[in-house]
Amino acid sequence: MAVSSSLGSAKALAPVRASLLAPQSQGAVVASASSRRASVRMRASAASPAELNKTVWVWTESRQVMTAAVERGWTTFLFGSKDLGRDWSSTARIDPLFIDGPAIFDGDNQKVAVISQVSSPRELELVQPDNVEAENIVIDFRGGWQVIPAENIVAAFQGCRGTVLAVSTNSTEAQVFLEALEQGLDGVVLKVDDMDDIIKLKDYFDRRNEAKSQLSLTKATVSKVEAVGMGDRVCVDLCSIMQPGEGLLVGSYARGMFLVHSECLETSYIASRPFRVNAGPVHAYVTVPGGKTSYLSELGSGKEVIVVNQNGLWRTAIVGRVKIESRPLILIEAKDNSGDDTYSIFLQNAETVALITPDTGSGGRTAIPVTSLKVGDEVLVRKQGGARHTGIEIQEFIVEK
Repeated sequence: MAVSSSLGSAKALAPVRASLLAPQSQGAVVASASSRRASVRMRASAASPAELNKTVWVWTESRQVMTAAVERGWTTFLFGSKDLGRDWSSTARIDPLFIDGPAIFDGDNQKVAVISQVSSPRELELVQPDNVEAENIVIDFRGGWQVIPAENIVAAFQGCRGTVLAVSTNSTEAQVFLEALEQGLDGVVLKVDDMDDIIKLKDYFDRRNEAKSQLSLTKATVSKVEAVGMGDRVCVDLCSIMQPGEGLLVGSYARGMFLVHSECLETSYIASRPFRVNAGPVHAYVTVPGGKTSYLSELGSGKEVIVVNQNGLWRTAIVGRVKIESRPLILIEAKDNSGDDTYSIFLQNAETVALITPDTGSGGRTAIPVTSLKVGDEVLVRKQGGARHTGIEIQEFIVEK
């Protein structure tokens, strides 16, 4: 179904898009244009960075799904029946939108979007900025193909004022649309009757939001460097390229995690492997999303870790492969500036393995190979709670040595 109907209220919809970005601001749909702009400004500061760029509408006939969505801050719902919309609006603070043929209307009967079904390349060509008058478009992809059409839509609509959403029948589909060509579509219409899809999509947004934050890293002074013999060490190969100054947080104790550099630097004897961190032995902890840790031995293809740079900025990355091999190890201990806490890590004794140093701002070295490390050198560590249960930080008495 090609988009052919005009959208009389299109010019008023740019504020609508902004108000939908933060879930709490959905009520702005039925407000005046000036009040919308004001409410958007007030709410934007409280909204999470990732969700400021993504719209989520929920299309369901399940009250459980509605409850789960509202609890997570998504309050715009699509209805095929006005009676159902009014019934739910009387029991929960939601903003109902009503589907009537190829158009979507708000509670004041103002058209806010159009729906376009796409099941062929020809129909996809019709959904282009020059061919539609509506600023807000909901695309219902049919026929099995989703990723490539979504990428084409992202490319075609980049820079346009309107909002482009895709109908998703589960949380996995929604992530595909939100990540197409890295930037993703503007949002999704989650058409589900299982509240697990609401929970999973919210968890996905939480991980994205979390990755916008900055970790606090601390300087620690190396107090011991000692070759200790053979052990089973883990190379973590990611599905992402790391830059100089990036690595993984690894440590023998969860209370102090060392920032271990990737093998992205060129050397005379071995090619750069910017996807790899030679991370340490099987018993060591590594930091993963959600404020958790995992044993290096537990990592495998498809798991997620966090990549951290010299300034504490971090992002998530997918593990592509893990290699465990027996190699000579070196023990490194370091004390924080107070001198009260000592942290330790074992690493392979090789020139390609390095710890990241504090950023001096003077163009100094980014990392020190463990083979060159000496007492008195400064490295970066992440201080955190030591007690862990299945990787989750807990409050309990613990002694680690």
